[in-house]
Amino acid sequence: MKDAIPSGGLPLGPPADPFGAFDLKACVRRLSAPHADWDTIGAPDGIADLLSQYAKGQTSPAAEFARFRAAVNAPRAAEAVLSVLDSTAAVEDSTARWQAGKARPLEGILFGVKAIIDVAGAEITFGSLLTGSHAAAKDAHAVARLREAGAIPVAMLATTEFAAGSPFNPRHGVVTNPYDADRWTGGSSTGSGAAVARRLLPFALGTDTGGSIRVPSCWCGITGLKPTRALLSTVGVAPLSWTLDHLGPMGLCAADLVKVMAILGEVQPRRLYQLRIGVPDGWFTDKVDTAVLQAWRAALQVMETLGATCVPIDTATTFGEMAANHEAGWTILTAELAASQRHNKNRREAQDAGLQSRISRGEKIAAADYLLAMGHRSALIGRLLARWDVDVLVTPGLGGEAGHLDGLRIDIDGTPHGFDIISRNTMIWDLVGFPALMLPSGVGSSGLPLGIQIVARPYDDALCLALGAAFQGVTAHHLMQP
Repeated sequence: MKDAIPSGGLPLGPPADPFGAFDLKACVRRLSAPHADWDTIGAPDGIADLLSQYAKGQTSPAAEFARFRAAVNAPRAAEAVLSVLDSTAAVEDSTARWQAGKARPLEGILFGVKAIIDVAGAEITFGSLLTGSHAAAKDAHAVARLREAGAIPVAMLATTEFAAGSPFNPRHGVVTNPYDADRWTGGSSTGSGAAVARRLLPFALGTDTGGSIRVPSCWCGITGLKPTRALLSTVGVAPLSWTLDHLGPMGLCAADLVKVMAILGEVQPRRLYQLRIGVPDGWFTDKVDTAVLQAWRAALQVMETLGATCVPIDTATTFGEMAANHEAGWTILTAELAASQRHNKNRREAQDAGLQSRISRGEKIAAADYLLAMGHRSALIGRLLARWDVDVLVTPGLGGEAGHLDGLRIDIDGTPHGFDIISRNTMIWDLVGFPALMLPSGVGSSGLPLGIQIVARPYDDALCLALGAAFQGVTAHHLMQP
């Protein structure tokens, strides 16, 4: 379509690696030691479980595809799924490969794709009324890699408009939280979060620019990884903010995400040994509900029983002024969003009100302020790399349980707060590009999922996943279902 946003990104090209000259292949080799019990840490209906069932002949890709198509028709499930793809030929091929003993690493594993990521022949709506019937010419790089490994894209999943709108999408409507129809899934990977939480699919692809993988993962009680920036290609992904955008997987457990990341980013399992966990204060624990803090502290105690040592981190000393860091992230995001949406300026009134508000903010940002924010970002990355003396940081996830759709509010110890606080603990990691894993840590006073976040140095994605898998190996929070 002539006016549709180009799904391959803006012609500026990818930014230079902000972390310096990393030898990624050497990094992969360093992380390649297998976890002795890796395949035993999983979740029912997850990737490892399905691969085991396929191998034993207990089910097949064809049977799972039939189950998925039936499950989509369940009440509220259809909110997450915009379209079911014609995947019959791929499903039949995968079923035959299992029967012939020629299965590939993810053979027959069904997955969904956020509707800003290209899947060849599929309608990619970007969650917008402006895109009409835009069909992708070819797979995004990540989708192509997964296909080569035997995984099968079977659904396009809901998103907020251009991954930057409000819960009330003008084209597809709202995706309600699987645990409570009056609450939100979190955005912008709304369909990915809900589809996985409902066990429609074992994993899905999402994107994260200010928290859009980790927010729905937290509020839907699943596990989501925002990888190191630039580790995974965003070719074939519609840009929101081209220097902040990340693509990543969302699934039922960390061990399953390792299998996906082994295909997408050559990230392999890693052993844990004498792990030092940084425990930050201040910004990361302010405006956070007591139940979230209690679940976070309990998770840290579990990690200590696994042999880790917790080290207090003075946030102000390590990060500088967090409010300024947060503001720099939103300055970059909204300025780049305004640029990427400039071609739709004459049709702005048809766009979601939340998206319009963010574009309007970006249009008011002066070039000098944008450049200052980019400089602030570079200095912050250097500061963190110089001061980071632990293996990982573990922070609370979001400040409270899933936000109320009525009034767009989040309750923190009984006091309502606006949705503007959602990204307090997530935006910083998009800004600096460090890997961050969100995983379930318990439930709040309303019985809805809470989360914790594991963050590591650049290209230490495997360490986030290893600690997440170890935690999930001795806890059951990730087994909760709506």
